[in-house]
Amino acid sequence: MVEDASSLVLEHLGVMRADVHEIKETLREHGPRFTRIEASIAALRREQASDAENVVHLEAIIDRLNNDIVRIKQRLEIID
Repeated sequence: MVEDASSLVLEHLGVMRADVHEIKETLREHGPRFTRIEASIAALRREQASDAENVVHLEAIIDRLNNDIVRIKQRLEIID
């Protein structure tokens, strides 16, 4: 009976080792994928920051143009 219990424990340990091996292999496969995903996310964040900077720049240009239009209307005396 002790031998049966020992062989049962050894059998379970073998299955557990196989499962752990599969998990390790999966992690090895996914590691580079995660690295690529992280790099892609970082690139998207950089692009988003650049886009936000461009929006601020364009808003400043629009504000200046609006001020110019107001001044032109004032000079031409065609203010609403």
